[in-house]
Amino acid sequence: MTEVVVLIGFYLIILLYSIIIHEVMHGLAALRLGDLTAKYAGRLTLSPRSHIDPLGSIVVPLGMLLLSGFQFAFGWAKPVPYNPYNLRDQRWGPALVAFAGPVVNIVLALVAAFVGRMVSIPVSLKVDIITGLRVADWEGVSTAVSGSPSAIIFLLCAIVIFWNVLLAFFNLLPIPPLDGSKVLFSFFPISDEKMAIFEQFGFFFLVAFVFLFSGFLSGFLGFFWSVFYRLAL
Repeated sequence: MTEVVVLIGFYLIILLYSIIIHEVMHGLAALRLGDLTAKYAGRLTLSPRSHIDPLGSIVVPLGMLLLSGFQFAFGWAKPVPYNPYNLRDQRWGPALVAFAGPVVNIVLALVAAFVGRMVSIPVSLKVDIITGLRVADWEGVSTAVSGSPSAIIFLLCAIVIFWNVLLAFFNLLPIPPLDGSKVLFSFFPISDEKMAIFEQFGFFFLVAFVFLFSGFLSGFLGFFWSVFYRLAL
């Protein structure tokens, strides 16, 4: 039981830091493009204290994990502030800032896949670990990695892949307030008034989308999970 609790603890900690790194990259991208807002707000740090949103970083992820049997969750940190009017590139700057978050998650997933591939354990054991993680079989995963430091390292890599693939590709969906909507609006500009409306009500559309199209979402994310996990075998 202790091993399972520790395993779930790492599972949640990796989620938290994957979200934080995602947000910090938005701020760093904005800084690179000329906006100092995030820097002056003290948000270019990996300290959880600066980023945790009680609802998005704790309540929602835990609630979704409990409701899904620890198989699926999503969360967010406090959005890193930036002023798009300070960006040197007014047309594409907002898209670059938005895209930076998913990009860093993809890079983290690729690094984890590369490290996982270097771990010297049988491929069959890697498959068992990935399968157990995907279906939230914590007892099975705990048994699979018990007594094997290499298997534990692979498990951590698998968790990094799981969360960062989810954060990257879920965020790329073109639904406000997700990052994909900001990329979309850079290609198809709309007025600030319409943007404000989309941002105001986008969260409700997003929740509706998750519930109404859960099958599509599961298949969409499942495809990318399978791609990255194959790289780790």
